[in-house]
Amino acid sequence: MTQSAPVAATTPADEARRKTVLYVATVAGVIVLDQLTKFLVLGRFPGVTGGLRPYTPVEVWGDFFRLTFIYNTGAAFGLHLGDASRWVFMGLAAVAVVVLWFMFRGTPWRDRVRLIAIASVTGGAIGNVIDRVRSSRGVVDFLDFGVGDVRWPVFNVADIAVTVGALLLAFSLWREEQKQEQELDAVEPAE
Repeated sequence: MTQSAPVAATTPADEARRKTVLYVATVAGVIVLDQLTKFLVLGRFPGVTGGLRPYTPVEVWGDFFRLTFIYNTGAAFGLHLGDASRWVFMGLAAVAVVVLWFMFRGTPWRDRVRLIAIASVTGGAIGNVIDRVRSSRGVVDFLDFGVGDVRWPVFNVADIAVTVGALLLAFSLWREEQKQEQELDAVEPAE
């Protein structure tokens, strides 16, 4: 009969290390994927000639999915605050990253959905800030969905990370609230 090795208990230091690795890997992965796709759009890779021409759609899947390179000086879905947009949105992103860092620090290792959500939003925010720092023209957007003139606002990989991360974060917080309500219901006597 073979004996298996005893399972070592996970220490708080182990959990902190795992949390940090998950956070850094997710943030870095989002930023790298976002910036690589934007560099492809801009044609900034050796051996890549041209890139996409601004405001000229390239059909990928008919009219439904196109690549349309635009510079977005505003925020998600075309929200714009005039000439101050660049600085306002960089400032808001910086504040968001700090708030998300504190949320990350307070999230236990067992809530991986929330950890990944926080890291995804952080990576997406940083990805778009990189564009704002790099160019006063705005964020590079290029994913274009719709039919005919009915189109979703053009977006990028960072926007996907922020949106999916925000939805996962909302789900995680809702799930925690549901669990707390169930625990309260279990302790309180029925009336």
